[in-house]
Amino acid sequence: MELRLHHRVWRQISQRGLLYPGQRLLVAVSGGADSMVLLQVLHRLAQEEEWKLTVAHLNHGLRGRSSDADERLVRKTARALKLPIVIGNAEVKSIALKGGLSIEMAARRARHDFFATTARRLKISTVALAHHTDDQLELFFLRLLRGAGTQGIAGMRWTNASPADNRVHLVRPLLAETKADLLQFASEHRIRYREDATNASRDIARNRVRHELLPLLTKKYQPALRQRVVQLMDIFRAESDFVGASAEEWARGKGPFVALDFDKLPVAVQRRILHSRLIKKALSGDFDLVERLRLNSDTHVSISGRLISRSRAGEITEGAIETHSEFNGAKAFITLTDAPGRTEFAGAKFSWHFETQKGMRGFKSVTENEVFDADEVGTGVILRHWQPGDRFRPIGMDRAVKLQDLFVNQKVPREKRRMLVVATTANGDIFWVEGLRIADHFKLTSGTKRRLRWGWQRG
Repeated sequence: MELRLHHRVWRQISQRGLLYPGQRLLVAVSGGADSMVLLQVLHRLAQEEEWKLTVAHLNHGLRGRSSDADERLVRKTARALKLPIVIGNAEVKSIALKGGLSIEMAARRARHDFFATTARRLKISTVALAHHTDDQLELFFLRLLRGAGTQGIAGMRWTNASPADNRVHLVRPLLAETKADLLQFASEHRIRYREDATNASRDIARNRVRHELLPLLTKKYQPALRQRVVQLMDIFRAESDFVGASAEEWARGKGPFVALDFDKLPVAVQRRILHSRLIKKALSGDFDLVERLRLNSDTHVSISGRLISRSRAGEITEGAIETHSEFNGAKAFITLTDAPGRTEFAGAKFSWHFETQKGMRGFKSVTENEVFDADEVGTGVILRHWQPGDRFRPIGMDRAVKLQDLFVNQKVPREKRRMLVVATTANGDIFWVEGLRIADHFKLTSGTKRRLRWGWQRG
């Protein structure tokens, strides 16, 4: 006979040691079906386990009256269950604007900050979250499509430290349950919950994965998609844990690889060491940046306005770019993240950000500012100077020509040519030359999905 949901949840909590009898627990409740079911299940189990529950709700202020209605429902439910409740408020749009974040990422940061702050203030060490199997499935494909490594694709753990405070632990008691299971439980027990209208919006990547990609893959390719992906995530998590432990041991002068120099380590271990050291410096640990550092020691890379490089021992250091006469070999590698960025190179200041407008609609030309098809440029950019043999196809021309010939035709003084900055993709294709027209291949077209706004200033 199949166990009922609250029995299955109790078994996972017990087998995995997620909670202990008599523990104080902060329950994150948004008002949606998942968290309302989590609250009811934990409240039912708490009577036997003697858990002391406190409800935590953050009003994001994103949906006006709907957000306030969510808050009222959570308050009413906590009152009916005779549980203490803490309400927080956040200006998510302001957080997104100040931090250069998407609304989704800003909301996530606000939630974790609120839960961690509340837990510390109430001297509660654990926060319960309502993530379930369907969330794992969506996260797997979102991270896969973004190019995440095994550490990211492994998905959420049953328990881990809060990203806002490692003294606060997060637990996910529903991680083995499906969304259908939770909705059925809510229906059977007449649990009221609120539907977030944004969950149906196809403008959000997670929703497109949920409503379009997953049904297609399940129907046309793999009916057992959920089970297969969960198995893969378990495999990735085990292998990722091994690589992570090996990287940490090497950094402490221990483990099976201790006698090896950084460049002789297995590639996976090299990548994890660099990723960890970038994160500790509050820098993005994305694959392109890690690879540039791994393959190029003592070469400067620009990210988030900082110039960094990797030593031969695998350390991440910060420094300045040296310039030379004749043909200048100085380079700066830039990783374009979702957040707006700035850097300096060869006496010029550069800035960039992405725009969500599609095609060419609403495009305006601005002095010392260009707009490119972001997907054609990619996430990796190299800033450098003119080099012998450089070829470039300016917008409107039907073939590529030598930069030297363009400089002559445009009457650029010889002494100035070697000072101008050239921007290329990670593959070395030139898309911008200071003072000249942009490259034809990278212009906006009717098929453009996203724009890259590129600005510069000299002097």
